[in-house]
Amino acid sequence: MKFKVSQKKRCIRTGNWKRCGAMRFLLVAIAMTVSHAAAETNPLQVFILAGQSNMQGHAHIDTMDAMAYAPETAAILKEIRDGKGEPRVCENVWITSIGSSEEEKIGKLSVGYGAEPRGPKIGPEYTFGLYMQKLMPDQPILIIKTSWGGKSLNTDFRPPSAPPYEFNEAQLEGFAKQKKDISVIKAEKVKATGHYYQLMMEHVNGVLADPSRVYPDYDTKAGHELAGFVWFQGWNDMVDRGTYPNRDQPGGYDHYSDLLAKFIRDVRKDLSVPKLPFVIGAIGVNGETSLYGPDQKRYQGVHQNIRDAMAAPASMPEFKGNVSAVLTEKFWDYEVTSLRKREKPIKEEEKRLREAGKLSRGEQRAALDKLYAETFNERELDILRNSVSNAEYHYLGSARIMTRIGKGFAEAMVELTK
Repeated sequence: MKFKVSQKKRCIRTGNWKRCGAMRFLLVAIAMTVSHAAAETNPLQVFILAGQSNMQGHAHIDTMDAMAYAPETAAILKEIRDGKGEPRVCENVWITSIGSSEEEKIGKLSVGYGAEPRGPKIGPEYTFGLYMQKLMPDQPILIIKTSWGGKSLNTDFRPPSAPPYEFNEAQLEGFAKQKKDISVIKAEKVKATGHYYQLMMEHVNGVLADPSRVYPDYDTKAGHELAGFVWFQGWNDMVDRGTYPNRDQPGGYDHYSDLLAKFIRDVRKDLSVPKLPFVIGAIGVNGETSLYGPDQKRYQGVHQNIRDAMAAPASMPEFKGNVSAVLTEKFWDYEVTSLRKREKPIKEEEKRLREAGKLSRGEQRAALDKLYAETFNERELDILRNSVSNAEYHYLGSARIMTRIGKGFAEAMVELTK
């Protein structure tokens, strides 16, 4: 810096502007080279995303347009689309993803890394990566995503340090009544136990053995750093009456909390990162249980209990400051839920007309269109028809929900790494 100042003074004093300009050009070039070299020395930040179908993601990209109708998602929509209105491609974030098809997908992060088929879809990985890139500028980022639909923590992802799965008396009595071969069932359970935990670790370790295979600009001198883990799972455990016979009672899912704590410890041990930042996505389908309507009351206790159990490890003293829980219920789309409730009578009328068979298809469609026009305004119809691409248990397959979840995961992760 001192050399730069003295040269500038000399140029001014002597009036040698040509030399001065050349010197300025040289110094800028040197500064840019140094800056570029410094950026290249940043270790590759590696984030692991794992779980079941909601980590896979069922939000079709066709549902993105409806994001424009809500302020909280309209702002995200601007972030995820480029100047041409197309889904943004992350220049500094790459992803490797395996799921139910068992085929690895590699590339710059964009849409299409959600569940298959009938895509392209997104899961939380899309806005997670976009916002990690925004919140960690100049950092190279690699996402390793391993997710399989219909998998439990009590069996499929069961951590190595957990004791073998034990069938309780009620389960065994049920098998006996159904005249099932208990020895065969036990053998199948042993084979399934921890299988997807092992597949997850095999993929992660395989990628880390040669990051340049999936991140072309990988700087071998700078290396890589395991920077965080996001866990988004829970549905299969929630509906498992056998493993959790008291699930509707307070503490009914305490065993899940215990398994998840073991899972966190084992992942950290197996990856040799004792304090690996860990974000838990607590399942939040249907929104806050305190807002459940009369037709949802029977699920209220079960849904709240599993959410409490999922979030519990974040409150354990040993995980203070490096484990966080994101309550995905906060991102539920109540507007769409309300519109779908108002739509039910029309759906019932559609069924009645179809079964009656007195009208042609064209006449049925005209009658239904009239009902929709009488029930909804243009804005409501657009949201109703274009913001849903799947069922409630997959967060409606809605970009209005899934993009907020991914953003929430990124913000929680950055908070842990401060």
